[in-house]
Amino acid sequence: MRRLLLALLFLPTLSILSCQSNKAKEEEKVRHKQDSLASCEKNMPSRFGAVKDSSSFAGNKVSHDGMVLIPAGEFAMGASDKEGRDDEYPQHQVKVSSFWIDVTEVTNASFKKFVDATGYKTTAERKPDWEEMKKQLPAGTPKPPDSVFVAASLVFYQPKSITTLNDASQWWRWVKGADWKHPHGPNSNIKGKENFPVVHVSWDDAMAYCKWSGKRLPTEAEWEYAARGALKNEKYPWGNEDIEKGKVKANTWQGDFPIKNTNWDGFGGLAAVKKFKPNGYGLYDMAGNVWEWCSDWYRPDYYSTITGLSNNPKGPSDSYDPMEPTVPKKVVRGGSFMCNASYCKGYRVTSRMKTSVDTGLEHTGFRCVSTN
Repeated sequence: MRRLLLALLFLPTLSILSCQSNKAKEEEKVRHKQDSLASCEKNMPSRFGAVKDSSSFAGNKVSHDGMVLIPAGEFAMGASDKEGRDDEYPQHQVKVSSFWIDVTEVTNASFKKFVDATGYKTTAERKPDWEEMKKQLPAGTPKPPDSVFVAASLVFYQPKSITTLNDASQWWRWVKGADWKHPHGPNSNIKGKENFPVVHVSWDDAMAYCKWSGKRLPTEAEWEYAARGALKNEKYPWGNEDIEKGKVKANTWQGDFPIKNTNWDGFGGLAAVKKFKPNGYGLYDMAGNVWEWCSDWYRPDYYSTITGLSNNPKGPSDSYDPMEPTVPKKVVRGGSFMCNASYCKGYRVTSRMKTSVDTGLEHTGFRCVSTN
């Protein structure tokens, strides 16, 4: 049974496998191995059931300022070495049409223009709705006290010690009043950080921004194709050289995660965009800094269902995560400032993670694409 940790103002994502539906039990066969590298979300405190924003606004005509055109092409998608997680196999051939993509993640300044123009409120700024929340919980789960229903978001906390890397709740905390304008809580702000990636944005928030800008989120295939930067079968956007060899390449975690960060890359947390060399397509931060939302639903067995050449794939028709069968999740890509080789090499171009659509975190943002 999912337990409530009221003092921390969150509902943890401890698996509710004992309460799975018959369908979920049947899908148990697709459960991939769970170890310290299986998921950056193991026991992650999760956001549930925020009230859907009812803002109504028209989309703008798309502008390609700050975007680059990625040429059409074919590539081998997925991992070909032994470093990948189970959901990164098998590698398969994919063909994508040309598309425009943002050179950087959407910044605080760009997101502010959207909010100022529309009055939009993000998921983190809205109180959860019990009627929506209970749809993702086992039948009969009692309603928690009203004190739990507050606007909040997940903030990274650097602990002095941990017991295991399999419990992300040791370094994530629900913080009342944390949102894109207050990334560490109500006493923080983004003054002077206009050129930082916007964070604490849910998939719903990213989709709202895309609608306003006349763009959309990239498919997982488009994202990986762009991240490779025209390189073929390399591990990272820059090639195969290890991230901590040679020159600094991306904003990730160096040292002992999550206890000590040596800050060898020059950053202890989030960095402004364009602080590192771009990839072959001129795209910045396709590895590290923040995880980036994709349009695809997440299923760990999706790649195994693909046969032959896949043309502009849009992902599976529904979501299934064996760790949390009742929670719909979307794919996130690229890794973040928290990724470390001992814990999560999310900065590999093939690395896939997943997050519930109504969850905002301090290390998750997005960039947009357009085919217009």
